[in-house]
Amino acid sequence: MIKVAQLVKSYGAVQAVRGVSFDARDGRITALLGPNGAGKSTTLRILSTVAIPDAGSAEIAGVDVTADPMAVRKQIGVLPHNSGLYQRLTGIENIRYFGRLQNIAPSELHPRIDALVEQLEMQDFCDRRTAGFSQGQKIKVALARALIHDPQHVILDEPTNGLDVMATRALRDIIMKLKQAGKCVLFSSHIMQEVDALCDD
Repeated sequence: MIKVAQLVKSYGAVQAVRGVSFDARDGRITALLGPNGAGKSTTLRILSTVAIPDAGSAEIAGVDVTADPMAVRKQIGVLPHNSGLYQRLTGIENIRYFGRLQNIAPSELHPRIDALVEQLEMQDFCDRRTAGFSQGQKIKVALARALIHDPQHVILDEPTNGLDVMATRALRDIIMKLKQAGKCVLFSSHIMQEVDALCDD
């Protein structure tokens, strides 16, 4: 479960987040809906431990994100707004690298990669370098990278941005399967229809 209480974050004179509070429960899909510049990405960056709040609190699985960020990182899988893939690496190499960062043993890592490649239907491109990938291909590799350590909490920043209709439908199916597996899924969007299609809260 993710718990956020009165979160505040400013960048100089710009107050990006002002008193945001919400709970995101396990086995549910929760959305942060708002226009660009509303502070959605900043909130998710705080939950992802890459930004520190000025005030308020945020907990993931009962762990404060500022007090013990390393423990939080083991609990979360993050799909950032920019996929941030290493373009000189293949799709598989990108996923494997993050699996090693999570200290997954090789005997476990390879079967997990194979399962994600099949689940996300990446067989046709996973062995190519990610430079030149379509947006949909980038999202799939970045999502596999986020899920490689089987996190309980999945944080997705504008996950359907730039995807075509077919890729969007495929991603929705994956998100629904995460919910059915009992995961806590939190995503941001500026599109009301996307929220209506996916979320419980």
